[in-house]
Amino acid sequence: MLKALAHVCFRVQDLDASIEFYVDKLGLRHAFDFINDQGERFGVYLHVGGRNFVELFKAQPGEPPKPGSWQHFCIEVDDIPATAEALRAKGVEVTDPYLGADGSWQVWLADPDGNRIELHGYTPESRQAPFVE
Repeated sequence: MLKALAHVCFRVQDLDASIEFYVDKLGLRHAFDFINDQGERFGVYLHVGGRNFVELFKAQPGEPPKPGSWQHFCIEVDDIPATAEALRAKGVEVTDPYLGADGSWQVWLADPDGNRIELHGYTPESRQAPFVE
């Protein structure tokens, strides 16, 4: 039986720049590294919160992006305006907060590879409210 979304995974061009973005700017916590037989880091697991993670793997030089249909991933935050301001203070471009069609607050940003990230804040009127614990 399905339990929860465990992680999302991205292949990134510059692993160090992506780690800096997700850890130093977005505030995720470093969980562990993937190390190859030569002792080189080729991936990382980052803790979002609870049982949720972001997994990053370094793309090989010249490796073209893999085709896919994903559009973005979303992280729930406790205070959309304060989070947006804190990210702007760290040099991250963030949209202005707005109430989405689902009744939840949201802002948008992108990581160094252009992967779109939605930050989400539920309200009592959110359409998701009957389903969230």
